[in-house]
Amino acid sequence: MKLGCFSVSLAVTNLQESKKFYEQLGFHTFAGDEAHNFLIMKNGDTNIGLFQGMFQSNILTFNPGWDQNAEPIGDFTDARELIEHCQANGVEVTQSSIESDQGPASFSIQDPDGNVILIDQHI
Repeated sequence: MKLGCFSVSLAVTNLQESKKFYEQLGFHTFAGDEAHNFLIMKNGDTNIGLFQGMFQSNILTFNPGWDQNAEPIGDFTDARELIEHCQANGVEVTQSSIESDQGPASFSIQDPDGNVILIDQHI
């Protein structure tokens, strides 16, 4: 399985303070919109998302079809195939937003310790 771009999505309480903190660690704003309370920050190939008021806990995020620069990759495992694989192997899907047989789709699972894993395909 090819899961694509990996990032950690952090639930932050103050977007500006978090942005400043991660800038001090060498991250720069890569994408997102402060007016919509989220930023994607980058340091080399490391991506983190800062999300204020969008969810309660941190999330491990994979973006099938994207590389670490949010550029499309040719060979990837589609989210629909990934969800089928999870279900066939007894992994409970906790949320699904798959509405068509191609294109953008997402679903969430949890690891044994309750850590949320989001599969979020944009293409």
